[in-house]
Amino acid sequence: MTINIIAFFLTFFGMEFVAWFTHKFVMHGLLWVLHKDHHQPEPGFFEKNDAFFLIFAIPSMILIFLGVMNNFDVKVYIGFGIALYGLAYFLVHDIFIHQRFRLFRRSNNVYMRAIRKAHKVHHKYLNKEHGECFGMLLVPYRFYKEAKQSRDLMEN
Repeated sequence: MTINIIAFFLTFFGMEFVAWFTHKFVMHGLLWVLHKDHHQPEPGFFEKNDAFFLIFAIPSMILIFLGVMNNFDVKVYIGFGIALYGLAYFLVHDIFIHQRFRLFRRSNNVYMRAIRKAHKVHHKYLNKEHGECFGMLLVPYRFYKEAKQSRDLMEN
């Protein structure tokens, strides 16, 4: 049982690296054709970029299915770790940062402000070249520092 919980958490946290790597080398590389409309918005609610949901969801569902078929072995927990990261990504990226669903407004939380700033810096590049800040939940320390300074200025 303990190995399953460890696998779940390692998978969730490991997905940050998978997402960073995929974003930097696949989305801004070979599959730019799907990611381009995220940097150069087109009319409509859905983006071609939304296809990446399936690219990550399908392995998660397969692992959960195979794990259930094998008496809830470790694959279930790996699949749920991927799924939980997908949910976190959706909540942070689509809802909090891009406001695709207007559920959350601004936040004074230093972590949330740092995430938003790092993503804004990422989006200043309209093309696939010269990007930075490819992660989602972990961002460079300078953004935390800036967020804390701006929050402190607002409070004084």
